[in-house]
Amino acid sequence: KTDVLTAIDLDTILPNYGVSRLRRLPLVYDAHEYFSELPEVVTRPFVKKVWEFVAQRTIPHAAAAYTVGSALAEIFTTRYQIPFKTVRNIALKVEKRQAAIRNNDSEKILLYQGVLNVGRGLPELILAMRHLTGVQLWLAGEGDLSANLRQLVASEGLTEKVRFLGYVLPADLKELTARAYLGINLLENLGLNYYYSLANKFFDYLHAEVPSLNPAFPEYLHLLSCYQTGVTVADLAPQTIAAAIQNLLDEDENYAFLQAECRRAAEKLHWQTEAQGLLAIYEAF
Repeated sequence: KTDVLTAIDLDTILPNYGVSRLRRLPLVYDAHEYFSELPEVVTRPFVKKVWEFVAQRTIPHAAAAYTVGSALAEIFTTRYQIPFKTVRNIALKVEKRQAAIRNNDSEKILLYQGVLNVGRGLPELILAMRHLTGVQLWLAGEGDLSANLRQLVASEGLTEKVRFLGYVLPADLKELTARAYLGINLLENLGLNYYYSLANKFFDYLHAEVPSLNPAFPEYLHLLSCYQTGVTVADLAPQTIAAAIQNLLDEDENYAFLQAECRRAAEKLHWQTEAQGLLAIYEAF
């Protein structure tokens, strides 16, 4: 027995759309990303056209729709002529946060958590370590670039400054994040999907009271204008990344301010608040 059908991203909408028409059930579209602008889609014109055709023929028939950020919601609302709500994937609010133990580490930890894939600024981040002292880069995760990145670290003589942690359990990742000095959240502009994205790790860092380094993309610029929980870089050149990190290392007062902003943001940006919007969408049926 089904009351509502929800399509998660464009690659699941056709069967959901078909069943919704056959059974006369409401269809909800949950867009985790700008699917037709994914790097693996946007570089293949015919494939892109097929997905855009699917989107135009199905999404306008959805009874409700939501996506991960306000910028995408505005684009989708204009493009598909139905209102898109925003439901961000934000960490749960923790009333008693784990005390940070980052000061016990002999070197400050720069933490990247997530897949080691193309477009995440990882080769540039590793090369930036050549210009920094007193810090270590920890990479939590694996991906398509795992072998290449390990080879790069070895060839650049950075094995003492870069650690590959492999896959990490969620509970362990929270402890690692609490130890970090700076959370890394970099993206290359490989299409509109990346440009308008809003990474979960952005919120994971601020809930751990860890300032973050982010791309100068719309969602981050908007959030950082409200809560200055981190800094941005205009490009992914190793020198640019290193300079942004060094500025934080040199300015203790500014870093303390960013931490305070993380605490302030965590009181407002959390799942308990965001979930109310999600529930309201389904309670309407």
